[in-house]
Amino acid sequence: MSSPDETIQLDIAIVGGGNAGMTLATKLEGVSATIFEPKTPIERDCSWALWAQAPQLKELAPAIRGSWNQWRLIDYAGEIIHHSHEYHYASLSSAKYLQHCETLLKSPEMMVRAPVENLLGEGGGGRFSANGQSYNAKTIYDSRPPKSEPQTLCQHFIGWEIKLTSPIENPHIATLMDFRVDQSRGLHFIYVLPYSDRHLLIESTMISNQLEDKDWYRSAIKRWLSEHGLEVESQLSEEYGVIPMAKVQPQNPDVNNIGAAGGAVRLSSGYAFSTIQAQMTMLAASIAAGSRTPTKPFSKVLIFLDNVFNRALNDQTDHGVSLFMATAKALNAEQFSRFMLGRAGLVEWVRVILAMPKWPFIKSALQQLLAHD
Repeated sequence: MSSPDETIQLDIAIVGGGNAGMTLATKLEGVSATIFEPKTPIERDCSWALWAQAPQLKELAPAIRGSWNQWRLIDYAGEIIHHSHEYHYASLSSAKYLQHCETLLKSPEMMVRAPVENLLGEGGGGRFSANGQSYNAKTIYDSRPPKSEPQTLCQHFIGWEIKLTSPIENPHIATLMDFRVDQSRGLHFIYVLPYSDRHLLIESTMISNQLEDKDWYRSAIKRWLSEHGLEVESQLSEEYGVIPMAKVQPQNPDVNNIGAAGGAVRLSSGYAFSTIQAQMTMLAASIAAGSRTPTKPFSKVLIFLDNVFNRALNDQTDHGVSLFMATAKALNAEQFSRFMLGRAGLVEWVRVILAMPKWPFIKSALQQLLAHD
């Protein structure tokens, strides 16, 4: 039994028990690690999404709430439907995923249910306290949510999980973006995942520099449901989220940052789950080989192109819908999945660039080159 006056020595401390922290902990071999997370999986439950191939679907089966091999984007001019033979768009329960990870931990002592405080990083490790106890770790991996500057581009939303009084049409198709909504405040779309013909996750999502009052998103959801003749029988939950789509600052730059704090959020789409999974798999292998430095999740070229895409969204708001619709139209289902995952090759990028409204894209590229970001 340790005394509060005694400093506990750790090999690896993982700060934060979300996707990055828990995934890394379950993949480590031959080293000792301790995770510090104040909340239980249920307390931090939310919906995660990704494009997954068959092996990953099998691996994530305990947490999957629904999956679709067809998805669509819609605007007033029509809809684009993708049907993939290789990828499924999958929705996960974060609580179920994190609970499953906890069952894979080698011992209950690996988890400390307390927030980290007074973190002082040095040489990849450092000192901190948690629940009144002092710790010193040779290596620290910090996966706590990063900080972002106010008034920067972000994706923000409110989502409802609901049961309907009557069934919807085509419950086998996920609606990723329905742009037939109010576009006066920024790029706005409705996102609908049908877990069954009467059970939905529906979100009102904005991409802009300005967060809206929460009732604004709720009103957009209600309006969309009314326009589609759908009546809510019961609302099961509500989720609010803000995902930065610009460079972020980690809470502590003096330690190893992983996950969103380590740059694993795809800037042009906000997707992060698969990138974090890949980053943690590579990091665990690197640790086993003797190196503890996390790899960069995206190349400099991809970050540059994503920043160009986001500048076009931010500076040319009237082109926002056409940018996403053009991307979906230019690619088939497999190419679109790889593009959204950040794994697109030269062919996919050429198709997307050729499909873009030319002047906004060229202007944004020149601005990004001059910005030196």
